[in-house]
Amino acid sequence: MNETEILSAADALYGAWCGRGMIEPLSDRYPDITIDDAYRIQQAFIGRRMAKGARIVGAKIGLTSLAVQKQLGVDTPDYGVLFDDMGFGEGLPIPLAGLHQPKIEAEVAFVLGRDLDLPNPTLVDVIVAIDYALPAMEIVGSRIANWNIKLVDTVADNASSSAFVIGGSPKKLGELDLRGCKMTMSRDDEQNVSTGTGAACLGHPLNAVVWLARTMARVGAPLKAGHLVLSGALGPMVAVEAGKSYTAYIDGLGSVVASFDSN
Repeated sequence: MNETEILSAADALYGAWCGRGMIEPLSDRYPDITIDDAYRIQQAFIGRRMAKGARIVGAKIGLTSLAVQKQLGVDTPDYGVLFDDMGFGEGLPIPLAGLHQPKIEAEVAFVLGRDLDLPNPTLVDVIVAIDYALPAMEIVGSRIANWNIKLVDTVADNASSSAFVIGGSPKKLGELDLRGCKMTMSRDDEQNVSTGTGAACLGHPLNAVVWLARTMARVGAPLKAGHLVLSGALGPMVAVEAGKSYTAYIDGLGSVVASFDSN
């Protein structure tokens, strides 16, 4: 794709983010689009958001489920950035009007206490850099009509991010079994609408963080102290319903609640 096409695609996604309607798949509009093109579109979209005052507070990892990777025909995760206005307080009503075909999933969130700006961060580097972990729920969304996406569509669309909620009880890594931990999600009184384990996230949530740290260092945007990292889903995503509350419980981390308004 040439620069004009990159900017046009970013403009279309930004317009959809601002509520001006869903767009057709970029993979249909630009049949020759590559992953590199998609990340260039993502960066242009990020630039538009920052120009309007949004602040980057971290990053999210997507496609951490091996089953989903197989479905899309890929063998690697993807990533997007988290902005300050994407975070919502636990249990407070989240306005549906600002979301985009929302679905919700439970994840482990990590808060960094040190920069991860080494050329090729190791697992030990990541462990040392993490200050604490929290239970989290990511509200994913797509600006692509009807979730009709391929890998390049979700990458360009900031890894299909919309919002997130984190719990308020931080835990140190030494207190946790992040690979073996079980996750259960309820919707109001309906139990087990999604279940899973830490192993569903690239075999271990820390594997996902290592991949992200290496990727972000390679592209010249290393993770920094204070950044929030969402590691990827521990179980299947669930469609968001108006007026409902979703509670995820993760062994060792406790629970986190995301509530949605009825409009």
